[in-house]
Amino acid sequence: MDVRSNEPFWLVKNGIMHSYPSLRTDSNCDVLIVGGGITGALMAHAAVAKGYETILIDKREIGNGSTSATTSMLQYEIDVPLYKLKELIGEQGAMASYLACRDSIYKLENLVKEIESTCGFEKKESLYFAGKSKDIKWLKQEYEARKTAGIEVRWLDKKEIRAVYGIVAEGAILSADGASVDAFCLTHDLLHYNSKRGLRVFDKTELRKVKYEKDLVKAQLNTGAEISARHIIYCTGYETQSMLPEKVVQLKSTYAMISEKGDLHPKSCEKTLFWNTDAPYLYMRTSDDGRFLVGGEDENFKNATRRDLLLNRKKDKLEKTLKKYLPDSSFIEDFCWAGTFGETKDGLPYIGMHTKYPKSYFLLGFGGNGITFSVIGMGMIIDIMEGRPDILSHFFRFGR
Repeated sequence: MDVRSNEPFWLVKNGIMHSYPSLRTDSNCDVLIVGGGITGALMAHAAVAKGYETILIDKREIGNGSTSATTSMLQYEIDVPLYKLKELIGEQGAMASYLACRDSIYKLENLVKEIESTCGFEKKESLYFAGKSKDIKWLKQEYEARKTAGIEVRWLDKKEIRAVYGIVAEGAILSADGASVDAFCLTHDLLHYNSKRGLRVFDKTELRKVKYEKDLVKAQLNTGAEISARHIIYCTGYETQSMLPEKVVQLKSTYAMISEKGDLHPKSCEKTLFWNTDAPYLYMRTSDDGRFLVGGEDENFKNATRRDLLLNRKKDKLEKTLKKYLPDSSFIEDFCWAGTFGETKDGLPYIGMHTKYPKSYFLLGFGGNGITFSVIGMGMIIDIMEGRPDILSHFFRFGR
């Protein structure tokens, strides 16, 4: 499956940061990680930090799947609002999920500092705004649910939103906790950092078949080589669905564009993430080099060709919607691209083991805040491997 198109900005901006060979000889390790995007890179960091001899493989070049197309808005807010998630899974699981996502932003900030990454991590506020008056009632209900959970939020009325951000909206929740990052750059920085600490990374190396033995899994590769590992961890995102007997995710196509440098927008926008209550929702943020990024116009995914044929039409719609909500902005598009992501029934990821696959673990950060789920999951997988599952492993499990 092709999960990106039309040269995402991050690929062009970063170029070839680090390159890796394919694996041509039989190898052994404690942990084999399949998937070289941001999720696999985070998982590799956690495994190496715990002392596991680790190999990471990817069938593409590193970071060239969904990671190169993500808009990398780091939010604690899950696609399903907190008040609705309480109804779906109960108050304990809903609040634990939201609070874990919030805490993951600060964990990632510390990780960026630890490895001295140049990924442009920026701490930001987050504004969740209602473009339509009919959404105000439930958005205020969501505001109260977040306050009750101990999340730092403030309610803004339409006058304050327009005065501060230049946005035309009926009301909004302003959250203190959010951030943005260049996920492609962070992926490469993580893998480069851990390569110096024993991680072995191979790209253009595709997993073809797995054999399960008493104490080992044996992974057969497209190169003819074989990896013997004690554990295998799949960080393969939306493509994992083809492995699973049950449907766990609905694939979607999303569209994004980024402005030229010098885009005209209110200064306050530079420290804030934006998304709205529309379905599908619009999302916006600035980049660390002064550009304005806009995304949305999601469609059910059919195939990469049909997704990409809609690119120009979706760009025009995004520009029109941007002008509706930010009428005083000046946006000159520099890059426009499409990507594939997935939605789950409850907005939560799938993290843990599957009954069909022994000695195997899955870290699948589906949803609009997949990176924060991956930060949570990198620790969860280690704990599950070592026999210490926590409360979230119940709510993020397969078969729920």
